[in-house]
Amino acid sequence: MKNIILYICIGISAFGFSQKKLSKLLKQQNSESVPYISIEALQNETEDVILLDSREKKEFKTSHLENAIYVGYDSFNLKSIQHKLPNNDSKIVVYCSLGIRSEDIAEKLKKAGYTNVHNLYGGIFEWKNNDLEVFNSQEKATDSIHTFSKGWSKWLKKGIKVYE
Repeated sequence: MKNIILYICIGISAFGFSQKKLSKLLKQQNSESVPYISIEALQNETEDVILLDSREKKEFKTSHLENAIYVGYDSFNLKSIQHKLPNNDSKIVVYCSLGIRSEDIAEKLKKAGYTNVHNLYGGIFEWKNNDLEVFNSQEKATDSIHTFSKGWSKWLKKGIKVYE
């Protein structure tokens, strides 16, 4: 029994430490010019939310959040997606692997006049780390997550890591 309690305490501590490390990474990489939305807040959202996936096409095809719209990062073109964004006040949540690339895309949306734009804290990695469903290109639930690179894969704790 003592061992079980010890393992639970270690697991909780490691999760908290991981969250602090993620917070530190995001503070280093982001200017926080776009407000974050937590996974919990997004799940509890009552108004319609437009989800934009700012990862590359191969990442999106491997898995994405349900009903997400692919917008890419390197190939992001606002004009090609504006018809999918009904008005400038629509609630938009942009995500990527962790929340770094998505801030860049969210900044572009804000600069274009969109007023209700958020960055998903921890991105699809934290979504999956919280045991939430992601979907493949056939819109079927999957455990596979494209991790962008082997270096970034350390942030994905649950699911199947895909590199290619």
